[in-house]
Amino acid sequence: MLHRVERLLLDLAVCAVFGLGALITASVVLRVTLNSGIPDTIVMVRELMVVAIVLPLAIATTQRAHIVVEFLSNLMPHRVQNWLVVFGGIFGLLALSPLIFAGWREVVHTFNSGAFFFGQLNLPKWPGRVIFLVGISFCWLRLLLMVIGDIRTIRAGGHILAPNPAHEEGV
Repeated sequence: MLHRVERLLLDLAVCAVFGLGALITASVVLRVTLNSGIPDTIVMVRELMVVAIVLPLAIATTQRAHIVVEFLSNLMPHRVQNWLVVFGGIFGLLALSPLIFAGWREVVHTFNSGAFFFGQLNLPKWPGRVIFLVGISFCWLRLLLMVIGDIRTIRAGGHILAPNPAHEEGV
């Protein structure tokens, strides 16, 4: 079930990227040809950027596709590497927790105040806040499940990451 939700979030992010491209292109073309533009383009672009960046975080976490620096950890034994991955996951959970709390507070505040962006369209602020909270929350949930799975793998004697061939050859 979680994989389906992650896929949906990724598809929404892809749609947001296409929407960003179309919105920026249309705005530039209108600006050049008719000396006009789309109202509140900057606000819409900013909100679509949140969608494009935050929603795919859970699937990037699932695929372990975040940026890592492993030039030192690759020299360590596999067991140490595995526990470093678990430590990184726990650290990520702790780092994302305040973001979830702040996101929740912002969503509640935005709903209660009825806040909107000042501009020609008076767009509401709540959609971007809710999308941020959803994206970060699913990333946190996926990371929690991965940490639990990684600990189980280590306890069963398995390896989390693919073995480094250079390490096994003694290079």
